[in-house]
Amino acid sequence: MNLDIFNLKGKNALVTGSRTGLGRGLALSLAQAGANVVIHGSKTEGIDDVCSMVRAEGVRAVHAVADLADPASPERLIELTIRELGSVDILVNNAGFLRRAPAVDYSMQDWSDVLKVDLDAVFRLSQLAGRHMLAQGRGKIINIASVLSFQGGVFVPSYAAAKGAVAQLTKALANEWASRGVNVNGIAPGYMETDATAPLRNDPNRSRQILERIPAGRWGVASDLAGAVIFLASEASDYVHGHLLVVDGGWLAR
Repeated sequence: MNLDIFNLKGKNALVTGSRTGLGRGLALSLAQAGANVVIHGSKTEGIDDVCSMVRAEGVRAVHAVADLADPASPERLIELTIRELGSVDILVNNAGFLRRAPAVDYSMQDWSDVLKVDLDAVFRLSQLAGRHMLAQGRGKIINIASVLSFQGGVFVPSYAAAKGAVAQLTKALANEWASRGVNVNGIAPGYMETDATAPLRNDPNRSRQILERIPAGRWGVASDLAGAVIFLASEASDYVHGHLLVVDGGWLAR
């Protein structure tokens, strides 16, 4: 087998929400495989550090700050990527957040705020990057979904709704663009060590319940997604379309 099909040398990637957490890990994995990367965050703090780590891999890094709740931000990010790197070959829609509250008390403001970033921005970025990729006849879009794309979760109705929609959007775009050289797929992480899961990990009872259901016996970490994102961003996945690759330690199998 020719392992060069996993090589991303010369490819240009935009990874949203790559200032911290899973996004940072995804960006570094792509850089280690040879891709130039736009590092994005909603604020400046920490972005330069990630850019330095990316450049240490011998590739280019671009600093980008944008609030994806602003409908104008996706266009600015795509334009920045093309201006600085020359193309958008890989888009990783990773940015997202959640707000916890019982459904009966969930505010419409929280509902709207989450959907703007976790769903609306994912569609708009995919649409804009897709236009560019379709014109060049190739491209990889990778949406970061969740095990809550399949399950409802507890106290996170807007997040579950958004991630379910991201799964369906992934399939819808794949149906339209697969024949034109653009792959649209997703990664569905399970329970990972991130800031968003800190309340769960710090709750002894809830953490125990979660760990008891994960066959692997541990929370996932950013590096657990490295193989999945490199595979879906590379030539190795050229015949993979509309798929959600679950990386959950076996959670959904239990």
